[in-house]
Amino acid sequence: MKFFDHIVDRNGRVKLTAIEAPESEWASPLAVFQAAYAHEQKVTAMIDGLVKLAKEEGDAATGTFLQWFVTEQVEEEKSADEVVQKLKMVKDAAPALLMLDAVLGKRGE
Repeated sequence: MKFFDHIVDRNGRVKLTAIEAPESEWASPLAVFQAAYAHEQKVTAMIDGLVKLAKEEGDAATGTFLQWFVTEQVEEEKSADEVVQKLKMVKDAAPALLMLDAVLGKRGE
């Protein structure tokens, strides 16, 4: 909604279209988080493109608006990659997967 609100606040027009359904089945927990990490990298690249466009257009307000997303994406990529690295270490060890699940389940509490 932040993007929507920013565009509307700047007297822009928002056109919403259908989006493709995300993947919903993976071969392993590692594959899930590898996909999540790749997605975060894609989002970062899109935001970087918007930052570049805002600079090219001389749109300081949008450049400033986008800085929150730039900062947020650093954390999102880091978080996803940390889980990928942990899953690579534990491999398919059920006790380790249960422990990791318990730790991840407590995030945001």
